[in-house]
Amino acid sequence: MLAPGSLARAAAPGRRRRTKPGTPRAEKLGWRLSCQLYTFRDRSFYEALEVLAEMGLRRVEPAFFLPLSKERPDLKTSENLSPAQRREMKERMRDLGFTMPTYYAPLEKDTSGYRKVYDFAKEMGVETLIAEPPAENFGALDKLCQEYKINLAVHNHPEGPNSKYWNPDAVLKACAGHSARIGACPDTGHWVRSGLDTLASLRKYERRILVLHLKDAAESGRRDSRDVPLGTGQAQYAALLRQMYDWKWRGVMSIEYEHLSPQLVQDVAQCVKFVEDFAAGVNRHPSL
Repeated sequence: MLAPGSLARAAAPGRRRRTKPGTPRAEKLGWRLSCQLYTFRDRSFYEALEVLAEMGLRRVEPAFFLPLSKERPDLKTSENLSPAQRREMKERMRDLGFTMPTYYAPLEKDTSGYRKVYDFAKEMGVETLIAEPPAENFGALDKLCQEYKINLAVHNHPEGPNSKYWNPDAVLKACAGHSARIGACPDTGHWVRSGLDTLASLRKYERRILVLHLKDAAESGRRDSRDVPLGTGQAQYAALLRQMYDWKWRGVMSIEYEHLSPQLVQDVAQCVKFVEDFAAGVNRHPSL
C-alpha cells in the first residue's frame, strides 16, 4: 500500500494510471473496498480521487450534494450534471482506474425524479443506490430496480425525530414483501450513536445486506459521538467482520469517516489497513 498523505500527480487526460489495488487480501474474500465521499467533504470529487488512489482504493461512492470540482463547487456529483460533465466525470474515474458501484442518491418522497436518478446510475455503472426513501414508495422503487437491474440499499442515520430507519426492525419491515434487489446498507457507526448492539443489529439483516458502510464511533448512545478508526471504538469491528466472513458475504464495503481533522487521510488509511489486516488473518487461519 502506498504511504498516505502524499498526493499523486493527476493523470493526464485519456491516460490511464495502472496500479494494483491496495487491498488484495480483502479482494480475495470478495470484499470490494470503497469510500463514501462524505468522508472527504472538505474537498471536491476530483481531489478526493487522487487521495484515495494513493491508498490503493479503486472504488468510490459519491453523494448527490457534494462538489464535483474545486473550480466549480456549484456542480454536484449527481444526476443534474450535463452529458458533457458526466463524460468528464467518467473519464477522470477511468484515468485513475476507479469505478462507482454505489451512489448515495436523493430518493425522497417525490417520485417524479426517480427515473432521472436511475438513468444517471445506469450511465455511471452503479450497481446499488444508497438512500432513505419513504417506505410507501418501495413498490415503485422495486419496479425500477427490476427494470434497470440496479439495487436499492436502505441507509440508517442515528436515532432522532427525522430518522426513519435508525432501528434495524424498521428497515426489515420496509423491505418485507419486496424483491432481493431491495435491502440494507447498515451504517454501523450510527448504530453505536443510537446505543444499539452492532453485532445483534447486523445479524437481524443477514441476507438483506447489499452494501456495508464501515464506520466506528467512540461512545455508545451519544448522537454526537465522533468517528474513530475502525476497531478503536464501540462498534465491535472484529466481530462484525468475522460475521460477514462467516456468512461468506461478497460485495461493496464503503469506508465512511465523518470526523474532519488534520490527520483525516491517515485515519482513513488506518481504516483500510484494519480491513486488510483482518482479511490477511482469516486468509492465513480461516478457522480462527
